[in-house]
Amino acid sequence: MNSIVNRCCHPGHDVHRSSRCSARSSDRGAAASSTRLASARSLACALLGAALCAPPAVAHAQPLPPPATPAPSPGQAPEAPDAPPEAPDAQQPGEDASQAVAARSAEPAQPVAPSQQPVTKEEPSMPPQEKVPESGFFFGGVGRAVAAMDGEGNAPRDADIVLRGSRLDESTFVQLDLERQDYWQSTGATTRVAVRLVVDAPTLHYNNARPWNINMSLRNAFVEERDLGLKGLSVWIGSRLYRGDNSELLDFWPLDWLNTLGGGARYDLPSKRTYFAVHAGVNRPLTPYYTQAVERPPALNQPGVANVNVLDRQRLISSFKASHTVPVGEKAGVKGVLYGELHTTPSGRRETAEAGVFEDLPSDSGYVIGAQVSPFTGVDNGHLHLFLRYAGDLAAYGEFGSPFQPAPDGTASGAHELMVTLSGNYETGPLGLMASGYVRSFRNASADFDFSDLDEGIFVVRPHVYLRDWGGIAVEGSYQAQRRGRVPPPADPAAPGAPAGASHHSASVVRFGLVPFLNVAGKGDFKRPQLRFIWLVTRRDDGAKALYARDDVFSQRSWEHFIGLNVEWNIKASPAF
Repeated sequence: MNSIVNRCCHPGHDVHRSSRCSARSSDRGAAASSTRLASARSLACALLGAALCAPPAVAHAQPLPPPATPAPSPGQAPEAPDAPPEAPDAQQPGEDASQAVAARSAEPAQPVAPSQQPVTKEEPSMPPQEKVPESGFFFGGVGRAVAAMDGEGNAPRDADIVLRGSRLDESTFVQLDLERQDYWQSTGATTRVAVRLVVDAPTLHYNNARPWNINMSLRNAFVEERDLGLKGLSVWIGSRLYRGDNSELLDFWPLDWLNTLGGGARYDLPSKRTYFAVHAGVNRPLTPYYTQAVERPPALNQPGVANVNVLDRQRLISSFKASHTVPVGEKAGVKGVLYGELHTTPSGRRETAEAGVFEDLPSDSGYVIGAQVSPFTGVDNGHLHLFLRYAGDLAAYGEFGSPFQPAPDGTASGAHELMVTLSGNYETGPLGLMASGYVRSFRNASADFDFSDLDEGIFVVRPHVYLRDWGGIAVEGSYQAQRRGRVPPPADPAAPGAPAGASHHSASVVRFGLVPFLNVAGKGDFKRPQLRFIWLVTRRDDGAKALYARDDVFSQRSWEHFIGLNVEWNIKASPAF
């Protein structure tokens, strides 16, 4: 670059042109004019050299050329040209040149390569589309397998004395769920066909006589549709295990737990915080209160005998539920539930012990009212459930219960049950705490305070610590007690634990368990599958021992041991329901 400048600015560079000027004029004025012309040319060459040697910052401050637009492919219409860009150095009205230059020099330079500034064409924003439910077959289920013994190596038994006790010594059961889910694009609805088969103990290892038999029941066999005609509305028909929130440690559903053959509907408000549900269905326990079959001669004097159902009535159960959740912060909230049931059964007649003599059975009815309050953290399954449930008349005996010791009019009028249940879970880091308990008071329809009238309760707590993300140790302690109504005097007053006379009867049990466990799915009280070793010790008082028949080992032993292996799993079948 310096050589170019030197060549352009040297006075002798234009020798030919200077010689011609000297030949045309010999006077001194012409020579002077020629000298001034040469000086002007030298100045022009110097300015040109300075421009060529300008620093790179000046070049970078220049506007970038627009990127080249690719040529349209054959058959494609060319795009309309964009609006011309505004001139970067346009001078504003009322601004002199020096002010414009100063303003432009104050602006920061943006030395970005053209390849780093892609020209994108903005597309019109589209509203987010709702996720379409997945279609297909799904398999899941809940189960528990137990291999255990008592302290002497014999077969283990459940040692609870209350209606709902600790689940550590429960037996084996398997629940199989097969579901088919389909999203119908033409209607925007989703259907689910659900079948649940439950198999209870004993297993083959305790029941291997030929022919083999099995304790099996069909819990679910229904079809449910969602969002057909109205967003948020679902309708189902079939056989269904219908329930809400549960008490995990006590393994039952304190507010709503129904098994019926019927149908129901539910509507979720658009906020997804409130829903209303109704249901109606029937069942028929196999007890003399509902059914009676007698032998009669066959029709038309045919040989043999025929079984005739002279009593064959069923129970109709209707339920109503409203649930609303109040959010607290980003994840926490409080859920409230109002719940009710109506139970009815028609009248019928039943044959007495004397053949051909019948008694009339009146129609009967009952009701349930209940409520639930459940604050939750929204993190690590932290929650606290408080359930209140009151059942009257026929409903006091439960969905499958049969009234015994009825009122003078032959109905269940006057029977009642009150239950208050508390259940919760809290986890933080490697530590966790589960707790549950209830108090229950039941009175049958008879006026006397007899053995079936009782007050009972249990409280169980299970803290745990994770030594690794996949395993740790839990301990469980529980106390359970009950008081029953008047007990007739014993035939042998010297029998251990027998009351001195007609009075109420009290019993209590204390239990303690040590449970090392492995959680394949990681930390979390509700994560499954979970593999456990269980050592459970039970201490029963004399009143508890008196609850068992003579020669039953539980009536003889104050201490009981349960030692075994246990595994639980819970695999949800349908992903959208």
